[in-house]
Amino acid sequence: MKYSEGFIPTLKEDPREAEIASHSLTLRAGLIRKIASGIYAFLPAGIRVLQKIEQIIREEMNRAGAVEIFLPVMQPAELWKKSGRWDEYGPELFRLKDRSDRDFCLGPTHEELITQLAYHDIRSYKDLPLNLYQIQVKFRDEIRPRYGLLRAREFIMKDAYSFCGDEKGLDEIYEKMHTAYSRIVERMDLKFRAVEADTGLIGGKSSHEFLVFAGDGEETLVYCPDCDYAANMEMADFKAPENLQDGSPGINEAEEISTPGTNNIEDLVDFLKTGKENILKTMLLSDEEENVYSFLMRGDRQLNLSKAEKFLGRTLDFYKGSEDDHRFTIGYIGPVSLRNIKGIYGDNSIKNMKDFITGANKADTHLKNVNLERDFEVDDFGDFSYPLDTDRCIKCGGKLQIEKGIEIGHIFKLGKKYSEKMDAGFIDRDGKQKPFIMGCYGIGVTRIMSAVIEQLHDEKGIIWPPSIAPYLVNLIVTTSRDSAMADAAEQLYDVLTEAGVEVLYDDRNISTGIKFKDSDLLGIPLRLVIGKKYLESKLIEIQFRKNDEKTELVPENILAFIKDFKSRNIKK
Repeated sequence: MKYSEGFIPTLKEDPREAEIASHSLTLRAGLIRKIASGIYAFLPAGIRVLQKIEQIIREEMNRAGAVEIFLPVMQPAELWKKSGRWDEYGPELFRLKDRSDRDFCLGPTHEELITQLAYHDIRSYKDLPLNLYQIQVKFRDEIRPRYGLLRAREFIMKDAYSFCGDEKGLDEIYEKMHTAYSRIVERMDLKFRAVEADTGLIGGKSSHEFLVFAGDGEETLVYCPDCDYAANMEMADFKAPENLQDGSPGINEAEEISTPGTNNIEDLVDFLKTGKENILKTMLLSDEEENVYSFLMRGDRQLNLSKAEKFLGRTLDFYKGSEDDHRFTIGYIGPVSLRNIKGIYGDNSIKNMKDFITGANKADTHLKNVNLERDFEVDDFGDFSYPLDTDRCIKCGGKLQIEKGIEIGHIFKLGKKYSEKMDAGFIDRDGKQKPFIMGCYGIGVTRIMSAVIEQLHDEKGIIWPPSIAPYLVNLIVTTSRDSAMADAAEQLYDVLTEAGVEVLYDDRNISTGIKFKDSDLLGIPLRLVIGKKYLESKLIEIQFRKNDEKTELVPENILAFIKDFKSRNIKK
């Protein structure tokens, strides 16, 4: 395409609303434009990127044996009420009524709809297994849309749904989809990890997130570089922490110390001139029946609410208390003589602590030289904390790494969660009606665009991987007023386009500096420059966007060079 005939409205400055690089660069490079909060229009260059992402996804879904369909965005409320998610999903679900006052929603996912489809059309075990997918617009009424395409209210997603007759069939499809997702991300040259994750509102018995490494990502992933262990922060397991204190077992008697105005650990550490590892924290959690539980952990660790909930098998929240509740002295709570508690549970991090400091259950007072078993007991131990970068891998003992990332995909083993609620099943070999064993598999098309930019950019702009770049080649002539250079550019443009090379020919009558800046901003992998070197020695400069390296070739060798570049850099 010739630049003068296209529509790529670039911006010189970072937009005010952009908080992260990908948001700024999608706007500055003319890929998208904001229409309303969390709603964006895709411009021609952005559409080209989306189409290439979708093509890679389609190829890998088809390779994995999935079959493409297309489901409606608008879904009847009765399906969501049948599954129970009409009320569970909350205000993020876009709800609307038709002229007959019937309730509908704009689908954030399609589990209910696809299960209803299977209910009507999949009847026998002979029809199984089946894996159906679509690439479709989704809607989610985010409370605070931000980060551009990463948290938008309207987005494009590939979602797939598998139907099997048994768990073995689900395991096989799940593994195929895991492989397919890995291949999708690898074909875009991204560094990523597939991690164990919580099933959240989708539900099911297990799931994996696909997280792309990114410094400004909203997710935190924990992984071991020495083996294949990886999990998100909520699910991460690790070996019980080692004791950070030195010396022999504690033998000093516990005693009260005055600690005025130290109702948080930072103030206490500063007041006593000690380390957080010498302090035992007491966290109070309450359940729906208003029972209160105490969770103890070393002062340098943070309580993982999800782990506490799984351990007790009930929904918990941080105890908030009230003006009429005088059972606890907030800010000075400790396990010694602690009353009005349903249970006391110790994180593994406290097992080897000794002569530690903890709250005395009275205002402005702590206890020092406290020891487990002698001064108090716990009902049970467990892993209730988030990992630190000093922790060791639960599988191999290697040192864990903790990094930020962006979730681009999530796969779930749903089991019978939806099929049982919606009476969807099949006739098995024994002639009995049985519920489908289901899985679902989502990957964000528009999220991938932002995640790629977030990982692959520099101070000048985007650095597209060749597989999804809007164009492979950016052809620039330094002055269109020179007829020899202009003719050479036109001839090369014709040769490349006829050979099927995607070229953006910058034929604008503007300064070379602006052309170069826009080229860097757009992030096209190869830049061909016809300038003074061409007039002097018929050489065309080739610059790689990825590393700024340059080489020079005569026009006759350019096409072969580009074909070789494509074969080496675009995976199939």
